[in-house]
Amino acid sequence: MTNLATTPQPLRARKPDWIRVKAPGGGAFAETRSLMRRLNLATVCEEAACPNIGECWTKKHATVMILGDTCTRACAFCNVKTGMPRAVDLSEPQHVADAAAELGLEHIVVTSVDRDDLPDGGASQFVKVIEALRRTTPSTTIEILTPDFRNKADAAIESIVAARPDVYNHNLETVPRLYPTIRPGARYYASLRLLESVKRLDPSIFTKSGMMMGLGEARLEVHQVMDDMRSAGIDFLTLGQYLQPTPRHAKVEEFVTPQTFGAYAAIARAKGFLLVASSPLTRSSYHAGDDFAKLRAAREAQLAGRRTVTA
Repeated sequence: MTNLATTPQPLRARKPDWIRVKAPGGGAFAETRSLMRRLNLATVCEEAACPNIGECWTKKHATVMILGDTCTRACAFCNVKTGMPRAVDLSEPQHVADAAAELGLEHIVVTSVDRDDLPDGGASQFVKVIEALRRTTPSTTIEILTPDFRNKADAAIESIVAARPDVYNHNLETVPRLYPTIRPGARYYASLRLLESVKRLDPSIFTKSGMMMGLGEARLEVHQVMDDMRSAGIDFLTLGQYLQPTPRHAKVEEFVTPQTFGAYAAIARAKGFLLVASSPLTRSSYHAGDDFAKLRAAREAQLAGRRTVTA
C-alpha cells in the first residue's frame, strides 16, 4: 500500500493573485454549514473544494448535492470521492426543500454525483427533489446540474424535463481532445445530445453548460466547443479556471488571465449565447440566482426584438 505521507508528490503551480480568495468563516457561514449538517445534506461547495464557498455560504447560498457524497466515476479534475455509494435516502428530497425554505432561497441549484449503479442513474431523485421544492417553496426557481446518465439518457432526461426545472445544466467540462484523460467515463457528443434533447423536449427550459480553462486546451478548440453548444441550443455558458484539488489530480497547464477570459466572453456573446459568465473564479452555480434573473431578462429582450422585426 502506498503511503501518501512519505511518497513524493508533484508540486502544484503557484496560484496568481487573481485566483486567490479569503478563507471562509463568520457567523452566516457557520449557520449554513450547521443547517446542511442537521438536514444530512451534502454540498458540491465542500465536496468539490469550491474556492467561492466563503462568499456563497456567507450569503447563505449553497449548491446541494443529492444522491450521497460518493461518485461511481473518477474524473481527473474532480475532488468528490469515488467508491460504492450508499442506498438512496428517501427523505433527501424533503430535506432539500426544507433547506431552501430555511435559507429563504429565491433560486436553488441542485446537483448530484454520478450514480451509474442505479437503473435510472438517479433521475427519479431529481424529479422528487423538484416536486418537493414546488410543494414547499413554490416561489423558488430551480436549477439542476445533472450527470450524463450514461446509457440511460433518453428516459432519464424525459422524466426530469417533465418535472419542469427552470434551468437544466450539464457541463461539458473540457474540449473533446482531452476527454480520454480528463473525463474518461463520459462522451463529449453524448453530453451535447443530452442538452439538445432538453431544448427539443421543452424549449422554455433554459439550458446551461460550462468548461474549465487551463487543462491544456487550445483557443480554437474552445471556440469550436462554443459553436457545438450553440448548435445544441444552449442558452448560458460558464467558463472558469481549473484548480488542481490535490497532487493526484490533473495538473494545471495554464492559469488563464482575466483578459483572456474577457476575450472568450466577447466571442461567446457574438456567437449568440443569451448569457455568458467568464472569469477565473466563475463556477457553474456561482451567482446563479442573479444570473437566472439576467437570463429571463435577456430572453424577454430577445422575444421583444423578434416581435419588433416581424411586426
